Amino acid sequence: MELKNWVLEFREGWDLHFKDFDKSIRIRIIKKFEQMKSPIVGRGLRSSRYLVEEIGGYRIAYILDELSNSKKIHFVGNHKQYERWFSGLGP
Repeated sequence: MELKNWVLEFREGWDLHFKDFDKSIRIRIIKKFEQMKSPIVGRGLRSSRYLVEEIGGYRIAYILDELSNSKKIHFVGNHKQYERWFSGLGP
């Protein structure tokens, strides 16, 4: 069985907070993007279709699309921004 690398797709608005981060933080997140292309899958969010990757105090939330072999990035931000974003997902 061959494990294929994932393709990253970036949804509109994913960089709302990212563009304001220090250069060093952006570089760490970009390195994580590269790691996310590997066949490994992140942890799930409570009763949600989103998965999350952590980079220190920062989070990347994405949806796995196995049909297109892609990870669709929806959110990148620090933990506080992530909590606000995630609380807006629920009913």
